[in-house]
Amino acid sequence: MPAMTDIIIVGAGISGLSCAWFLRAREKQVRVLEAGPQPGGCLSSAQHDGFLIEGGPNSTLLRDGALGSLIHELGLDARLLEANPAARRRYVVKNNQLVALPGSPPAFIVSPLFSMRAKLRLLLEPFHRRAAGEESIAQFVRRRLGPEFLDWAIDPFVSGVYAGDPARLSVRAAVARIYALEAEHGSLILGALAHRRQARAVGPMPVGRLISFRAGMQTLTQTLAGSLGDAVLCGAGVTAIRRDGRGWQVETPAGVQRAARLVLSVPAYRAAPLLEPLDAELAADLAAIHYPPLASVALGFGREQVAHPLDGFGMLIPSRAGRRTLGVLFSSTLFPGRAPAGQVLLTAFIGGVRNEAVATLDEAEIVRQVLADLTPLLGIRAAPVFERVRRWAHAIPQYELGHLERLARIDARLARLPGLQVRANWRDGISVADCVANAAQFAGQLSD
Repeated sequence: MPAMTDIIIVGAGISGLSCAWFLRAREKQVRVLEAGPQPGGCLSSAQHDGFLIEGGPNSTLLRDGALGSLIHELGLDARLLEANPAARRRYVVKNNQLVALPGSPPAFIVSPLFSMRAKLRLLLEPFHRRAAGEESIAQFVRRRLGPEFLDWAIDPFVSGVYAGDPARLSVRAAVARIYALEAEHGSLILGALAHRRQARAVGPMPVGRLISFRAGMQTLTQTLAGSLGDAVLCGAGVTAIRRDGRGWQVETPAGVQRAARLVLSVPAYRAAPLLEPLDAELAADLAAIHYPPLASVALGFGREQVAHPLDGFGMLIPSRAGRRTLGVLFSSTLFPGRAPAGQVLLTAFIGGVRNEAVATLDEAEIVRQVLADLTPLLGIRAAPVFERVRRWAHAIPQYELGHLERLARIDARLARLPGLQVRANWRDGISVADCVANAAQFAGQLSD
């Protein structure tokens, strides 16, 4: 019979690797099982023809906390890249033109993105009552800020972060910090002002920095996996799990692994079939978490082939703009080293909840659609010199209405399976920084 380890983690994405790292720091014996040929999950960076292509997240927000500590302890400070200051400018498409999102009160006053009526309506925001029940992001924004802010600011933001539909996403689950402003202060504006006063009272507060790494985001997971050494086993897909009285047995094609505790750090649709023989209701709740398809399209051009100055983070395309592409990052502006000299790299995204038909298109059709959407907006004058498509059949988990109630049911069912935990981005935040912070907290709870 195989020897028992303290904790087996299934899944070597950023959540699983971070959990393993923080648990090892607490002197726990850990083994990580990964079905794929290499660790990293959706963090995927590669060089092609002088272009640095990200298949998944292109950046994350770094504040003081778990992610900063992890980067420092892994010795990655020197390989860190902070985004170009120009990335503070973000564009939204309106009337077939790129309009910069206002970044200050004076810029907001003169911005053509919103009508004067919409701007004046903000004066009434503190007087709206709190919600009586759960709301979607769309319901919340219409009630507090009005339809124009939903259409031209929040809708494209939701598309850019979740590839989702604000009418379906839960405001409490998907944008918890925004919801908390109303819950705690009765107003978004008053809540923001209270936070600013608190920051002045306690002194300088950590400011988030948008970051990546010189060789791309996969640097983080590669270094994490390297630090864990032979504790990470790739090509070890889990086919079944079961209790064995003293702990958990995990079946893989290479044999059985045993541990006192088991952590499933995989997408909900991967966890569901493993848990179905143990608890069908638990599995059904996990399987109900929706992951829409998404394609990431990297396009390289000569600098002179794109008329727009590309002087920002990128461009978001609201659903009202009538285009299928969700948005595009100006990747070679965002971070240095993303394109050869004299060339630029754009990274577009297409698909999501409101365009799931992208899963039926071949790569050539996807590229044609993206170019049709972007060419008139950015002034593209020639065919790309480089193109690469990365497809995700199941992309970003959707925190839709009822998500928090579903999580409560999942937790209640898991409590009946002692020694089994879950930790992945289908709960408590989808960003890389969220995953690392949640893993640190989770490791502390397991150790206690």
